[in-house]
Amino acid sequence: MQDGNNRMYELEFPAPDVRGNAQDGPTLIVALDGYADAGMAVDASAEHLLNALDHRMVASFNSDELIDYRSRRPAVVIENDSIASAQDLNLEMQVLKDANGKPFLLLSGPEPDLRWNAFTEAVGDLVKRFGVQKTICLYAAPMTVPHTRPLVVSAHGNDPELVADNFHLDSRITVPGSAALQLERLLHEQGRAVAGFTAHVPHYLSASPYPQATLSLLETIASSTGLRFPLGSLEQDARKVAAQVEEQVAGSREIEAVVSQLEQQYDEELERYREANPQAVLPGEGRIPSSEELGAEFEQFLAHLDDRSLDPGEEDSSE
Repeated sequence: MQDGNNRMYELEFPAPDVRGNAQDGPTLIVALDGYADAGMAVDASAEHLLNALDHRMVASFNSDELIDYRSRRPAVVIENDSIASAQDLNLEMQVLKDANGKPFLLLSGPEPDLRWNAFTEAVGDLVKRFGVQKTICLYAAPMTVPHTRPLVVSAHGNDPELVADNFHLDSRITVPGSAALQLERLLHEQGRAVAGFTAHVPHYLSASPYPQATLSLLETIASSTGLRFPLGSLEQDARKVAAQVEEQVAGSREIEAVVSQLEQQYDEELERYREANPQAVLPGEGRIPSSEELGAEFEQFLAHLDDRSLDPGEEDSSE
């Protein structure tokens, strides 16, 4: 995409197959590092998907146009008096295939420091180019919640299927702006389906990696889009960290008292939310399939029975 005398991004050539049909275009997941990433859940979500699934580059953004290197100071390793390596600040869009081979897009890397308008317009151009059907932006915020209760992922957006029965904040709040939020606004103004998912990370654990938040974000994406991700390693990491936190909490009566107060506050808030939203699926509860989904599952089961062939030597009872 040309912007004045500069290129905002470059498309990979030859371009991988991305575009879906008119009814089933790919989902775009936006996981930008540097804003609202408590527990490093957003960065870890992108890293997990790229490590676990096949992927190919679709477009790379011009970091010199978007990144303030002096504020970020990418790490440089000096070994034996020579520069051995330097951290790359790559902002890229990749096409990945989920566990069922369904393609989706991932935009990841450092959040742009500069030229948000041009950046969001460029992403909007890619959304149109590749026929993106739904866009999901990921966030993680430190919240006054206990680690002993199911982690909350709140949803906001303009698409009922994406937001669905997910927990949502039924109040008016003001938050600092970000490139991802600006992208949400642009896509909304263009009439495109877009949503934001925010993991509520216990504030006392937000400065360190918290795999439960990463796991919950990816599970919410999967349940809202039908994409399937391999999550076994994240589940193990979440259990390991949970055990370590419990061990530390058990050694301090002061911390135990604080956690107990947070539990009471959490339970009261969820009870209030349940009264206001009786059909909502609360954290820790499984989603109940709709009648249409149950019917489709049953039809698939019957079709499978019809397709089964008789065992060799078995007689047809109808004869």
